[in-house]
Amino acid sequence: MALDDAALDALFRNARTHSSFAAEPVSDDALKALYDLVKLGPTSANCSPARFLFIRTPEGKALLRPCLSGGNVEAVAAAPVTVVVAFEPQFYLKLPELYPGEDVKSWFAGNPDLAEETAMRNSSLQGAYFLLAARAMGFATGAMSGFDRAKLDRAFFDRKGWKSNFLINVGYPKAGEQLPPRLPRLALEEAVEFA
Repeated sequence: MALDDAALDALFRNARTHSSFAAEPVSDDALKALYDLVKLGPTSANCSPARFLFIRTPEGKALLRPCLSGGNVEAVAAAPVTVVVAFEPQFYLKLPELYPGEDVKSWFAGNPDLAEETAMRNSSLQGAYFLLAARAMGFATGAMSGFDRAKLDRAFFDRKGWKSNFLINVGYPKAGEQLPPRLPRLALEEAVEFA
């Protein structure tokens, strides 16, 4: 079941962060198909705390713009879709449905620190699944963290209570775009230990 080199190239070796995109819009069906892949990725106790906001209308982009750090404004404007990877702080209310047969809801219901830590960790994981699923489907992506989280949460999630984690721009690759070379990565000896 190992992926071939072409798939590994598309997901990792040749993939880059994009800041410009083709003008082609991303359809609802494509976004739904993308989520249908993302939701299959594992999370602890199947908690699935991530929530995704697809921002693609001019009104949504205008509401997002004042939340962004200056360096991200152009990339967001260029992207057909900006995804806010967020999390539901009370994700555990869905656990009787998502993890039936055992009372895992009680692990989190009375422990807000554990709930917050679990939601942040697992929504980050689900955001990574989103990036890889988008690449697997042929999309160009650009993940970003440069934004005012409190301002974004007030603008978009005041009624829902979701909390933002990070952003991902999504679109189709721009024909002829020259992506920069990959920046250096840590060598195995610098980042890995065996015990």
